[in-house]
Amino acid sequence: MAATDRARLVKLLRARHPCIAVVTNDEAWALTTVVGAAVDCARQVLSWSTVRGICEGMFAEEHQRRPDSSVPAKALRHFALEDHAKVLVALDLAPHLDDLLTLRALRELIDHCRTMRATLILIDHQDRLPPVVSRAAVRFDLSLPTDAELAEVVKESLRRLKSDEPRIAMRLTGAQFAELVRNLRGLTRAQAEQVIADVAVEDDAIDEEDVQNVLARKRRLLHTAGLLEYVEVPVSLDDVGGVAALKRWLAVRKRALDDHAVEAGIEPPRGILLLGVPGSGKSLCAKAIATAWQRPLLRLDAGVLYDKWVGESESRLREALKQAEAMAPMVLWIDEIEKAFASAASHSTDGGLSQRMFASLLTWMQERRSAVFLVATANDIEALPPELLRKGRFDEIFFVDLPDRAVRREIFRAHLARRKHDPSSFDLDALAERSDRFSGAEIEQAVVSAGIEAFAAGEPLATARVLASVSATTPLAVTMAEKVERLRDWARTRCASASDVSA
Repeated sequence: MAATDRARLVKLLRARHPCIAVVTNDEAWALTTVVGAAVDCARQVLSWSTVRGICEGMFAEEHQRRPDSSVPAKALRHFALEDHAKVLVALDLAPHLDDLLTLRALRELIDHCRTMRATLILIDHQDRLPPVVSRAAVRFDLSLPTDAELAEVVKESLRRLKSDEPRIAMRLTGAQFAELVRNLRGLTRAQAEQVIADVAVEDDAIDEEDVQNVLARKRRLLHTAGLLEYVEVPVSLDDVGGVAALKRWLAVRKRALDDHAVEAGIEPPRGILLLGVPGSGKSLCAKAIATAWQRPLLRLDAGVLYDKWVGESESRLREALKQAEAMAPMVLWIDEIEKAFASAASHSTDGGLSQRMFASLLTWMQERRSAVFLVATANDIEALPPELLRKGRFDEIFFVDLPDRAVRREIFRAHLARRKHDPSSFDLDALAERSDRFSGAEIEQAVVSAGIEAFAAGEPLATARVLASVSATTPLAVTMAEKVERLRDWARTRCASASDVSA
């Protein structure tokens, strides 16, 4: 929020923090916020980049630039000569701190700022400050724009476009404009401006079609950033078999999502953990929840969060969670969460990174107030940190077991029909009987494999060929029987059954 960012930074400047670290890809907004806060505090601004050197102000003319100040170490020494309580801004300094001379100059400048009551603001696009600097700096996170601010971004972007190309027009109803703005949630101001410009120049208009075009472009931006993946969800709860209790739980909690429930003091659901053997349908459930609740589904790929640079991984996680909150209401899916934070459950060899990441996630889970419903899936309970399972982290922990005979029958029916075969021409009872201990994914693969073999032989798919495919498959529940039974034993008294309505 514009006023909030500026007001929060004003407080830090008034408190005379010697060093403030800002990590953002929206540098223009960061600079705008800094200039506004400095004006509010009646403080002069000096800025530095390797291209421009030191400048009076933020957007200085050539004659306002100081000569011989492009080299980082020299620039920092120049800054240290200032004898007033100024705001000193350094852009993309972090990559230069591998140089010991530059690092030493920065540390001395921070001490100087503390003495002179000046403030150094480091604006970088990646969180790569050395620990000795991070400990001396206060972190400042810029907010993503609200709906009201995004509406202004759209209007201002169109005004600028029309000044160059008057034929560009807006053809949206009030409801369509509101939906367009909602589809921009989670983007920075710069990203939103670019998306609006892109869709406007395609046909010289912003119209009803562009409401969905904006969403498609946002998905591409999220994919490029790599932190959150926008997941298409053409899956309904009817497509998921054997989870009657979970379906009932979701149906009841859906009523807590509307405005009347909020007015009545009902807290909205916060999240669930789905535990079960691989292939039991946990991921399918996550997709179906988003469809049932008519909310977008974003998948957090924990693997891309980890970075070799100190502090960068934690920064990525914070950025992903902030982006998710900005896009609320939505469903956030963390698949195989135990792999992301496995080291947090044991003596890690990563210098405590997993523990810090895990602590950040727990803090967010505990303190968030936005309408983000978290769906985490896990296959291995032994790899999960016990803190994650404490009561209150999730609204409920469901165990998704292997499908029973009746459910296996329906899974065969669904996969045969999906591949243009008439289920009534197959002996579904025989298939269900022979596939004991199969997961839903293993049943699907048996149907796929049988279909390929039948096509290669030039024959229609029949029950016998599917049975042969089933017989040729050893399910995971057999090859890892002991581990599966341990998981079942653990879940029996600790989790709600996803399949048993009476549980």
